[in-house]
Amino acid sequence: MNEMLRRICRRNFCTCSPRPWLFFGLGDPGDKYRGTRHNVCFEMLDSFAESLGIHMETAHCKAMFGKGFISGVLVLLAKPETCMNLSGESAGPLAAYYNILLTRVVVFHDDMDLPCGVLCLHPKGGHHSHNGLKSMIYHFCGNREFPRLRIGVGRPPGQMDTKAFMLQKFNATARERIDAALLEGVHALKQVLSKGFSESSKCFNIEQKYKHIRLQSLPR
Repeated sequence: MNEMLRRICRRNFCTCSPRPWLFFGLGDPGDKYRGTRHNVCFEMLDSFAESLGIHMETAHCKAMFGKGFISGVLVLLAKPETCMNLSGESAGPLAAYYNILLTRVVVFHDDMDLPCGVLCLHPKGGHHSHNGLKSMIYHFCGNREFPRLRIGVGRPPGQMDTKAFMLQKFNATARERIDAALLEGVHALKQVLSKGFSESSKCFNIEQKYKHIRLQSLPR
């Protein structure tokens, strides 16, 4: 009996490894959207994957998918192959398949309320009329308790159509800011994996707040 109990305990301890994370970028597949504001989240995911040597070449749950380890923690990366408005059709099954807690599903999304190149980590929130987030919430059964990495793209100048603005490629100034933001985002995400979301987001958001103050009055 004692030997049986020891085996059960050993088995249980083996399954107590850190829970995995899912990093999920919102965007649309295809060359048409490459390099545009609309797909900046795919760029962030690609930069993170490259920093860890993760290849996102596997098709799984309607997404291009990859996985790797950092500090002993499994991280899953996914770019949906659906249109952005149906992103939840990929994220929902992925989270269910790997039994990932919703609080460990970090969704990357573009945000016009932030100046171009400013980032923010949020623990939860609504959709704010973002169709990709609407789909995520719907396929998470109305639950909004998933973290987000907001990536600022700024607002369209003058009376420019929002859709046309989002489908534009970045100009030289904006490109420089986005490239810097990608490096900052990769570092922040690694901190999330090693220190947890709450602790990492506090320091990171303070840094980005000061960056926001510096950039908000400059050309977008």
